[in-house]
Amino acid sequence: MNRPNFPRRRALAALLLGAASVTSAWAQSPAAPAASAAPVRIGMIEGLSGPFANTGEAVYRNLVWATERVNARGGVKLPGGNRPLVIERFDSKGQTEEALSALRSAIDGDITIVTQGNSSAAAAGLIDAINKHNERDTTKQVLFLNYSAVDPVLTNQKCSYWHFRFDAHADMRMSALMSVLRDDKDLKNIYLIGQDYSFGQAVLREARSQLAAKRPDVKIVGDELHPMARVKDFAPYAAKIKASGAQAVLTGNWGNDLTLLVKAAREAGFDGSFYTFYGNAMGAPAAIGDAGIGKVVAVADWFPNVPTKESEAFYQSFRQRFPNPADDYVHMRMQLMIESLAQAIERAGSVNAAAVAAQLEKAEVKLAGQSAHMRAADHQFQQPLAVAVMDRQGAPGVKFDVEGSGYGFRVVRNLMPQQAEQPHSCNMVR
Repeated sequence: MNRPNFPRRRALAALLLGAASVTSAWAQSPAAPAASAAPVRIGMIEGLSGPFANTGEAVYRNLVWATERVNARGGVKLPGGNRPLVIERFDSKGQTEEALSALRSAIDGDITIVTQGNSSAAAAGLIDAINKHNERDTTKQVLFLNYSAVDPVLTNQKCSYWHFRFDAHADMRMSALMSVLRDDKDLKNIYLIGQDYSFGQAVLREARSQLAAKRPDVKIVGDELHPMARVKDFAPYAAKIKASGAQAVLTGNWGNDLTLLVKAAREAGFDGSFYTFYGNAMGAPAAIGDAGIGKVVAVADWFPNVPTKESEAFYQSFRQRFPNPADDYVHMRMQLMIESLAQAIERAGSVNAAAVAAQLEKAEVKLAGQSAHMRAADHQFQQPLAVAVMDRQGAPGVKFDVEGSGYGFRVVRNLMPQQAEQPHSCNMVR
């Protein structure tokens, strides 16, 4: 586990003061007018301890930075006066039951907007619990904003009026990856590996489907799932990958399950490519090293090396706010999520969950040159997707590295929202 270092803890200590009151950024910003009402509280339910604590802390930094931007311009404008946004933390410990317990705590604390993402299993549980709660108690209904849980079922069979997803789901991400894999004419053998829970299963299922449709000539020489967050030594998996003769690995792994996998593969002498959903951060580039140059492919809604001035300014602003290389984990979608929420609250003229949901369905936002909108039919955010390849910092198209590793990602494919869009099977109850 990548434990937060002491400088990060000191930096976040000040931010944690905002968990029970107005954020320190609001209080310290000389440009922000005084709030005339209580803050709008957003409950972040995430694993803040356990094997994926580093990813939970990374989310928290993103959300705090996003709320600071809203608060610096005066907060959300409501008929009773401007109100700041504040993020309150609830530790799910990476477990679905703990996430449900955190939801109950948030509701008991009169929080009506919650956000979560680093587990599709937890997200599914939260959707069910919120649906039941909102039917039972119409005076204290809850809105769920999802920034990372990408199992496609969440906006298809399990779609809910109260749930909004701001990340591209697994099938959308897979389609973007396949747009690059399809052109790799030398690829003949591939190994599929993933975490054994709803998201990991969905990734491998869609990989098999899209490979059959787009690259039927590629042979799947390995197809397995491993326990999530419980494997400490991936050497046996790496040995099987190498012995299979695979030229590439496709995985949806994230967090330490990805970092440990790629590190073990490198140590085992595997020199093939990695097609990943999250290979561009959280220690993976440093673990891979030179072996990943030109071979590690990742898909995301945005990369620091998107070649526009607006994107560069956005990224540099984040690095100024969080200068520690270990904190270099910024997501455009999380910023757009908070911007969408602020827009919806102002248009609703209220923080009532149902009123905000009605406006969030119509959200259209733009930030740092990125434009996105919410699809009302299934509450799936429609935004650009990019595919990038790992390279050494300083190579053409790689101005910025990742986490001080010396390696960054060069964008090789851009998909506009209409290109990334996928059909849905949602039949939403309104």
